[in-house]
Amino acid sequence: MQQEDMDCPRILISALRGGAGKTIVSIGITAAWKASGKPITPFKKGPDYIDAGWLSFAAGRPCYNLDTFLVKTPHILQSFYSHSTKDGISVIEGNRGLYDGIDTQGRTSTAELAKLLRSPVVLCIDCTKTTRTMAAAVLGCMTFDPDVDIKGVILNRVAGPRHEDVLRKNIEQYCHIPVLGAIPKLAGEKFPERHLGLVPTAEHGFAMDAVDDIARIAARYLDLDALAKISFNAPSLPVPDDSLKKIQDEAHIQGRSPADAESRIYSATHPKPKIGILKDSAFQFYYPENIEALQAAGAETLVISPFTSKIIPPVDALYIGGGFPETHAHELSNNVGFRKQLKDLANGGMPIYAECGGLMYLGEELVLEGTSYPMAGVLPAVFGFFKKPQGHGYTIVAVEQPNPYFDVGTEIRGHEFHYSKVLKWRGKDNDLAFAMKRGIGFLNKRDGVCYKNVLATYTHIHALGTTSWAGALVRNAMAYKNSRSGLRSPLLDSPSIPGR
Repeated sequence: MQQEDMDCPRILISALRGGAGKTIVSIGITAAWKASGKPITPFKKGPDYIDAGWLSFAAGRPCYNLDTFLVKTPHILQSFYSHSTKDGISVIEGNRGLYDGIDTQGRTSTAELAKLLRSPVVLCIDCTKTTRTMAAAVLGCMTFDPDVDIKGVILNRVAGPRHEDVLRKNIEQYCHIPVLGAIPKLAGEKFPERHLGLVPTAEHGFAMDAVDDIARIAARYLDLDALAKISFNAPSLPVPDDSLKKIQDEAHIQGRSPADAESRIYSATHPKPKIGILKDSAFQFYYPENIEALQAAGAETLVISPFTSKIIPPVDALYIGGGFPETHAHELSNNVGFRKQLKDLANGGMPIYAECGGLMYLGEELVLEGTSYPMAGVLPAVFGFFKKPQGHGYTIVAVEQPNPYFDVGTEIRGHEFHYSKVLKWRGKDNDLAFAMKRGIGFLNKRDGVCYKNVLATYTHIHALGTTSWAGALVRNAMAYKNSRSGLRSPLLDSPSIPGR
């Protein structure tokens, strides 16, 4: 098969471990380059919403996820090719340490992604209380896998000029790569952390000021021109002809995401169903690819806030993502009309797909420090919260019970991160559609709570990895739309509809 080369300047920011400062460095580089007029496309390695949200905010455009556990290699490459440009720079933030993965072969590691994208790597290293040893650590990373192209390092949390000088001399002498900047220990932290990551931008009232500050820090302490030169000298990526054609074709499809062809054809001859997205500071964890996949599958999406909206406007389905409903329990509980309408819609058969925070909102109560907050009451469950994570990491679920969205026998890859767990459950075993092959899930190694056309789960999915999801939700939305107008959807008779 013939191949063509694709030029897309790119750079991957990694580290020796989590917490070394690569997120703030990535945000700073992104914001500083954007301020100088360079078009930047941000990407995030790993199952992450919060860092991605900050990168999106800094770049002024969506940040796309590149995760080799959730998404198969062809879709990873297709997403990267279709969103990158030859005139701008793609900034890819890694996760954890460069070689950290799920096994001794380094699967799902940032290094694996760097090799897949043939991307130059810059290491952000925390230099606290160390000097010459950092040269040994960097050299170890360079020789551990020679196929990983480490082009330079950024020193972080440097104690002073003498400290910086010793670090520079040792790294440049023994590693033969440049030090591309040195950031001192910063007084005054505008990026507060909660749980395992930064506070989401939607909850941070000074987000713009914070990004502006870190952009100025990057411009002052980093060699942005040298970093840009590294990105523009990245090798061309070989792309098969059929992939290039697919990218060009999908550029004409809103969202540029894999979508169900049947749903697209159907929506071309029928009014688009409306899918409401509950999104505000309580529910903000959505991959842009998921929203784009719904649009590409034929839906019109509408953002709804359970904070500011007293009613749910006319929609044909709801998608409720993750977030931190526990920090907004009082406001969610007080919006009585909204949650009662949500329950009525669920009882009436509206398709609703919910993840993590959305699952909790559909329950009967959230219990926080002995205080109970009524929620929507769609599902017979009460949730409580704890100081340590009750579920954290990648998940693999096997679909064992009929449901409106996934065929029985399907295996789904996702991830979970929740401090909550079920305190009371008045449902039945058959109400839980998923068996957990990896991960904690909802209860007793099961997940996927079903009620009529509702499916709610602790597992977050990525639309490029679970490619049937968007089409299934759109088909259910169209069927619900037609049922209310007295029409019969031809797709209701299709055996491809899960759970029917």
